[in-house]
Amino acid sequence: MATERPLVLPGDVIPPSLIPTSANPNKKQQPLRLGPGLRHIPPSDIVPTVAGQLITVPHKNSMWVEYNSSRYTPTPSDLVIATISRSGPDFYYASLSPYTANATLPHLSFEGATKKTRPQLPPGSLVYARVTLANKHMDPEIECVSSATGKADGLGPLKDGMVFDISLGFARRLLMARSKEEGKVEVLELLGEEGLAFETAVGRNGKVWVSGASDAKGNEGVNAKTVVVVGRALQETDTKRLGVEQQRKLVKKLVREMR
Repeated sequence: MATERPLVLPGDVIPPSLIPTSANPNKKQQPLRLGPGLRHIPPSDIVPTVAGQLITVPHKNSMWVEYNSSRYTPTPSDLVIATISRSGPDFYYASLSPYTANATLPHLSFEGATKKTRPQLPPGSLVYARVTLANKHMDPEIECVSSATGKADGLGPLKDGMVFDISLGFARRLLMARSKEEGKVEVLELLGEEGLAFETAVGRNGKVWVSGASDAKGNEGVNAKTVVVVGRALQETDTKRLGVEQQRKLVKKLVREMR
């Protein structure tokens, strides 16, 4: 659980009292993980690069600055939904947002991929990927396989479904487990409780992919309706900043209209 949310400004030095440390003596000390909006200045200063709320998660020994922005800045370890722009001899070139340079995705950066078996991804194809390299001097790099295990771990081409745009802050909320007092997002769980069958992939770059299941008779119309309802529920929860009870009412309304 995040325990601190003080307002910070660019150039402030974060006081040592706000920097999390792993408190469990029975576990090996975890390295401090800095997320978006923070920069390490040797030897020991941590400085915000944007204005926003400082979020710290002691049990994960991580911290970042939560702020509103319409421009996505790639950060290592971010999960993103990328659109293939073109293919080169060894890499795919993929778009993460209208404001960033195309990311490179190695042809062999897929589970079990070889030169003969690698996925054939024409322009416009979608992939769920992880950012492996991001700095201001080089184009970002992404991968669709864990370099540690060689497994996809949920990454790879995204087939069918639709992509919906959401805010960067809402994308982070969907990707992070949050307590209710911090603005828990329950809309996906509530949709599942209403009997809708679907799957999603959330990109830190402000995109969410939704694919719905057909009914027992293979009725594809149900698939399309489910996708639209899930996408609308996510976007309205985001833009209207709905609380849990408001999310519940929205879900019931949308499902009732669908049926």
